[in-house]
Amino acid sequence: MEPRRSISWPIILGVVLISSILALGVGWVLVSIAAALGSKNAVFYWAILGVGVALLALVLAGVIVYLLLTVKAIALSQRQSNFIDSVTHELKSPLASLKLYLQTLTRRPVTPELQADFHRFMLEDVERLDTLIDHLLDAAKTVQRTVRAGENVTAIEPVLQHARDTVSQRYGVSPDCIRIDCGPAAQSGTLEADSRRPLTVRGRVADLEIVFRNLIDNAVKYSLPDPQVHVEGVSLANGKVAVRVADNGPGIPLAERTRVFRRFMRLGSELERSTPGTGLGLYLVKSIVKQLRGRVVVKGRGTQAGTLLEVQLPESP
Repeated sequence: MEPRRSISWPIILGVVLISSILALGVGWVLVSIAAALGSKNAVFYWAILGVGVALLALVLAGVIVYLLLTVKAIALSQRQSNFIDSVTHELKSPLASLKLYLQTLTRRPVTPELQADFHRFMLEDVERLDTLIDHLLDAAKTVQRTVRAGENVTAIEPVLQHARDTVSQRYGVSPDCIRIDCGPAAQSGTLEADSRRPLTVRGRVADLEIVFRNLIDNAVKYSLPDPQVHVEGVSLANGKVAVRVADNGPGIPLAERTRVFRRFMRLGSELERSTPGTGLGLYLVKSIVKQLRGRVVVKGRGTQAGTLLEVQLPESP
């Protein structure tokens, strides 16, 4: 889902390493010849020694870089494997369910009440497939174009309300379980006074909807069956708008709070996981927020259960 990176600099690094190794070999041969001829030129020896040490250090640094790249590539391969397992499961399950309901409807008589239940179940399966496809399309659109912070000025509250309605409908929960406190622009991180203008940031509505829909979706999904999500928008003194999404789910371990923003990253094993997903949601959030010149962090809730994610974006004048 991410554009392919150029392989030119790894190739250059490999050429440099090979050249350094050849130079070290040539230097060793020269030193051996000079020793065999009984050369007493100290400058020659020190020059060859200095060049050899520099080349050796360069080779060592190159080997370390290649080791880091290898570890990173292995980790990415593992996450991609999890992604494939997840998407395969997300596609296979609703398709198998739809096939079963359709076969039942076509092979034997079904009462009207049971037909209504089947139609409802099939609609839920179609909605699940539609959500997965939308998620993958969001990822593709995000990496294929550059998000610019100055494109539009957008009010935060309508975007949050739309995300709440979409997520509550998707999971069949009451919108009241997602509480939104997004008053007018305030100072010093409070929600007081200044009723003249709403909280606004620079960015396209579509980009901000992807960000906050994913955050609220995760908060509800990992807090089922009784989600209690609090979304708070505040104006900070540093010219930023902070949107905090807190849930009552199991929370994210401290050691994993930076890793969850990686592509295809999902905690736990795909074989043991019951919560659907692709591992792209928070990756999309971080990518878009970064392009909008903001930041997103994961925080704990102290003595309360759950997770708090905070997005900071530049406030529009």
